[in-house]
Amino acid sequence: MISALVINLDHSSERLKFQRQQLAHLQIPMQRLTAVNSSDFLTDRYEQLANGWERKMSSAEVACFLSHKAAWQYVAASNKPWLIMEDDALLSRIVPAILHGIINQEDRIDYITLETRYRRKWLDKTSIDLVEGYRLRRLYQDRSGAAAYILFPSGAKKLLDKAQRCAPALADAFLCCSYELNSWQVYPAAAIQLDQCCNYDLDFVNPFVSTITPLNYSRPEANNCVDYWRFKLRRVAAQLRMGWRQLSVCRRAEYVMVPIQKNDYEYKSDSSCI
Repeated sequence: MISALVINLDHSSERLKFQRQQLAHLQIPMQRLTAVNSSDFLTDRYEQLANGWERKMSSAEVACFLSHKAAWQYVAASNKPWLIMEDDALLSRIVPAILHGIINQEDRIDYITLETRYRRKWLDKTSIDLVEGYRLRRLYQDRSGAAAYILFPSGAKKLLDKAQRCAPALADAFLCCSYELNSWQVYPAAAIQLDQCCNYDLDFVNPFVSTITPLNYSRPEANNCVDYWRFKLRRVAAQLRMGWRQLSVCRRAEYVMVPIQKNDYEYKSDSSCI
């Protein structure tokens, strides 16, 4: 079976405990990957990394990107596929069967997202049967989500090559605009982030405060006017690339919400979502 590589900060012991329990219950082997902490780099290094995307990123967002990049390096070095997870991902009971079902798909797949985040995606109209009513659909355009995805060595190498050429971005944005990947979506989705439980009417209390956007979070401002307009131009360019991508696939794809099978999520509580 493909194993899980869980990105986890040293001080997030409760999140790690949750993932250990969840993955043990699903009988999925697990390896912890120490996440990069925003305190791990100095101010000068932060400034070098934070200003190359469509807005200035926070130090936590930079650290999140670097953590995912470390996961890609881990996949490339191991030369085998891994289920890369953030430590607040909730998995469907069907995930072990999916991991068994796609282990020999490297010849045609770089990346598979298990996740949905209550936003539409551009998916191929055709699909490949997977397991128990779940299918694989070619993913042409996603908008967000990096909590649970299967990455093959071929995909890891493509992402690392892109990271050499391009500035850091939000981890999910970097994945979503990596059109060089042969990307697929599990349909219905087999994972959500805990902050999405209410959107999908799951009776599960999210006990964790976001480490990326805490309650007192405010986006950092551009350093100067020049940077401000650079961010604006990058956003326009990104929207144009996205629009071109959608035009190029619109005949063979459809713009759809990816549902979940509620009954396949076993981790519930008696309390309502928060």
